Amino acid sequence: MRKKLPISTAPMNGTKITVLWTDNDDQENESVARYHSLAQLKAGGGDWDEADTGWWIFTDSRTQKKIDPTAWFSEEDDQDEEDEEK
Repeated sequence: MRKKLPISTAPMNGTKITVLWTDNDDQENESVARYHSLAQLKAGGGDWDEADTGWWIFTDSRTQKKIDPTAWFSEEDDQDEEDEEK
């Protein structure tokens, strides 16, 4: 079962997670995103600076966009929930 959590609690190690973010048209979107540190960006090559650090999504198979998510979803294992009920 999914649990909506504040973005401040999201893993920031490059793990893919599902996030909620609002676009320029005030439309709320749900996307798979990754947080990229400056070191991770530079390791991939290119000319990056601190302003590029943050959450990134793919808008299509070749284009990435930096976003400012408001929340993320934790995917909890159903088995863990069953164990907690016991």
